[in-house]
Amino acid sequence: MTLLDEVTQANEKFVSHLPADFIGISKLPQRQLAIITCMDTRLVDFLEPALGIGRGEAKIIKTAGNSITGDFSDIIRSLLVCIYELGVKEIMVIGHHECGMAHATSDELIKAMLDMGIEQSAIDNVKDELIHWVDNFHHPVENVQDAVDKIRQNPLIAETIPVHGLIFHPDTGKVDIVVNGYK
Repeated sequence: MTLLDEVTQANEKFVSHLPADFIGISKLPQRQLAIITCMDTRLVDFLEPALGIGRGEAKIIKTAGNSITGDFSDIIRSLLVCIYELGVKEIMVIGHHECGMAHATSDELIKAMLDMGIEQSAIDNVKDELIHWVDNFHHPVENVQDAVDKIRQNPLIAETIPVHGLIFHPDTGKVDIVVNGYK
């Protein structure tokens, strides 16, 4: 059985026993909160409950290393929709200890791409941006601070939106404040 078969079978079972409280939840986040966090698998079904956030309460935006790469990056575009279309009033950037991005290098990533058959010319088209993104991430706490600063300084994000920075421990669930957006 393929992974796709496993997933579709699990979906059929889930849909046939869909909990009643899953139906009719608004697309608008009830707590008017957007969270930018890492795509790390250890955060799935752990981060939100550890923060007391349930289904339908927040917009969760995941990306490698919770990094923001530019003034109109995917993360910023998602935040614009969250704020101006979905009623988000606060943003939290949540990094985590033991992030794999802290140990990644552009050289290793490029080698892995080449080993998988990616053409050097395709890599060359994004190499400068790739190097800047991967090789500048070394410390998860500093990365949270950097992401908060980029959001706060973005001319498209209203100054009235508090932007908080937090660091999460993927083994214990403990969260520490890096940046208090109310100050």
